[in-house]
Amino acid sequence: MKFMRNIALSSVALAVVAMSYAADTIKIGLQGPLTGGSSPMGVSMRDGAKLAVAEINAKGGLLGRKIEMIERDDEAKNERGVQIAQELINKEKVVATVGYINSGVSLASQRFYQEAKIPVMNNVATATVIATQFADQPANYIFRNSANDTIQSTMIVEELIGHKKLTKVAILADSTNYGQLGREDLEKALKAKGITAVAVEKYNIKDVDMTPQLLKSKQAGAEVVITYGIGPELAQIANGMIKLGWKVPMMGSWTLSMGNFIDNAGKNADGALMPQTFIQEPNTPKRKSFIDAYQKAYKVTRISSPVSAAQGYDSIYLLAAAIKQAGSTDGPKVQAALEDLKAPIEGVVTTYNHPFSKTDHEAITINMPVIGKVQDGHVVYAYEEDKKKGGQIRTKAVAK
Repeated sequence: MKFMRNIALSSVALAVVAMSYAADTIKIGLQGPLTGGSSPMGVSMRDGAKLAVAEINAKGGLLGRKIEMIERDDEAKNERGVQIAQELINKEKVVATVGYINSGVSLASQRFYQEAKIPVMNNVATATVIATQFADQPANYIFRNSANDTIQSTMIVEELIGHKKLTKVAILADSTNYGQLGREDLEKALKAKGITAVAVEKYNIKDVDMTPQLLKSKQAGAEVVITYGIGPELAQIANGMIKLGWKVPMMGSWTLSMGNFIDNAGKNADGALMPQTFIQEPNTPKRKSFIDAYQKAYKVTRISSPVSAAQGYDSIYLLAAAIKQAGSTDGPKVQAALEDLKAPIEGVVTTYNHPFSKTDHEAITINMPVIGKVQDGHVVYAYEEDKKKGGQIRTKAVAK
């Protein structure tokens, strides 16, 4: 009987310890598509974030507590994203959330964090309106450390029109919020150069034949194809161009760096250009350390979505810096700290120096990304001088 009582008491003690640990962790939510066509971005982002959490916890955590990451698969569905946001806020009691891969999911879901006064760090989604969706409110809880579509569109147009002197462009964009909002930004950037696209075509997720859109673009005399969409469908565009014997350059948003574009298009992907905040090359000590740790932890050579992984990693460190500076996990205090981060944060994308202010919740500015190029199954620097700069151009050095 005494033995059984000891076992029972031990079980109770373990349960109390477990409950104490659960209550004593700092819960940070993570939302993203961990399955489906967008999953290379979601999984890479999650795995980058997990590396950062593990590093911080190994050094003692935050405010004397460990970080506990609560991850959820939103399946790239707006309605699922809304459900998850409410669950993480009301049930899991997260103090902040990182993620959002798909712009539509972000725009549908992040309002719940805004209402709850809990910071969100968008680390992949790029629709320009995301960071300013609630900018008219007394306090804006939405932050971002990915290159928005205005930045990317400007870079694409400058590369094609300003540098390569290609003025007859075709735009192929998917029918999602991401594709159509990106298309609008592209058309604005072209208009600023006095250019109107000779063809603007739409396609749907899971479309496998882009022949009609490509034929219209070819017949319109397009000298280049600009894309705004996600990996699998982008591969259909590259493959379709080869089938038509139509050899013109292909450039698009950062998603042309995704593994499921490169793998599905094979050699047809070679030469595709896109803006990148991070390219998987160890050209700084921080990047080498990150790449080595990622490859070791997940037993991969090529990261499926290097940009997502790097930005996921950095987003955790940005939030951690704010929590540490605030000395609290209280939402309004963390939000205020994010807007006035005192110390530089060394990340993989950049060293963040005053990345945010009350009127500017975008950590990435147009001088930071570079142009990447697909070559032999990998994304490399399109211009050697960008590689030699070692990422220093990515430092946002002046607070606004």
